[in-house]
Amino acid sequence: MSRVSRFGVSLEKELLKRFDAYIKKLGFKNRSEAIRNLIRHRLVEEEWKEEKKESVGIVGLVYDHHRRELQEKLTDIQHEHLSIIIASMHVHLDEHNCLEVIVLKGKVDLIKKTADQLLATRNVKYGKLIMATTGANLV
Repeated sequence: MSRVSRFGVSLEKELLKRFDAYIKKLGFKNRSEAIRNLIRHRLVEEEWKEEKKESVGIVGLVYDHHRRELQEKLTDIQHEHLSIIIASMHVHLDEHNCLEVIVLKGKVDLIKKTADQLLATRNVKYGKLIMATTGANLV
């Protein structure tokens, strides 16, 4: 079992008031849980600065599936990167629009390169890379 360290933090009253409102809105049980979450978030951001580090990313794409050859192009890009694409899900949002969610695991630089390729594909209406983590370096 890991040991817990306690430490004090000094904050301006208004900042603490806003923080408490924020954590209440998100449903955290206490300040410690919220602070741990913020620290982990920042550590994942730092992890993504190491280009050769193993990590996980999620790419979300929204597009009109009636656009000629778009779906085929997105599939081709995914097939080019089979070594890092570990899962994908296709969701029909309405009669025209689809959401594609793609999970990538590999070196940060390759995840970014593949995500950029997908996001830059012509006729993709919206796309975003979400930086995640394997969790191996978090407690």
